[in-house]
Amino acid sequence: MLIRTEIGVDAAGIDSLLRRCFPTGAEADLVQRLREDGQLTLGVVATDEEGQVLGYAAFSPVTLQDEDRNWVGLAPLAVDERVRRQGIGQQLLFEGLDTLNEFGYAAVVVLGDPAWFGRYGFEPAARHQLHCPWPGTEAAFQVYKLADDAFVDASGEVAYSTHFNLNDR
Repeated sequence: MLIRTEIGVDAAGIDSLLRRCFPTGAEADLVQRLREDGQLTLGVVATDEEGQVLGYAAFSPVTLQDEDRNWVGLAPLAVDERVRRQGIGQQLLFEGLDTLNEFGYAAVVVLGDPAWFGRYGFEPAARHQLHCPWPGTEAAFQVYKLADDAFVDASGEVAYSTHFNLNDR
């Protein structure tokens, strides 16, 4: 298994993976729109020996109270059903966090399972007076600090790209 930053030839495999892992094509369409608009900050893939994409994590810019604070959102994160429970999701997450840290990003937000993401240092965003625009997501909306000063003067609504708000999602 190889964990690395995505390259152009991975696009079709990423699309196929996302269409297999989610009940609709919304996540695959989202990643394609983010990529086309230059709003995909980082994509991390897990590939097998033949180069088949078995896992993927996408990171894209978010704003806090309409201000760019060098934060990103993680979505989607997917691992092929055939290779789940082997730590691939964790490896994708760690590779993404390490790369973002190297590039000077300040924080990562995610809407996901608090028990799973909590194991890796994510904490409830509400603890820092942060929320996302979607009602009923308070428990699932979490944040991970990359920079020591990430939460200085930080509170309010974290907004994702408008691609996350399209009707087909």
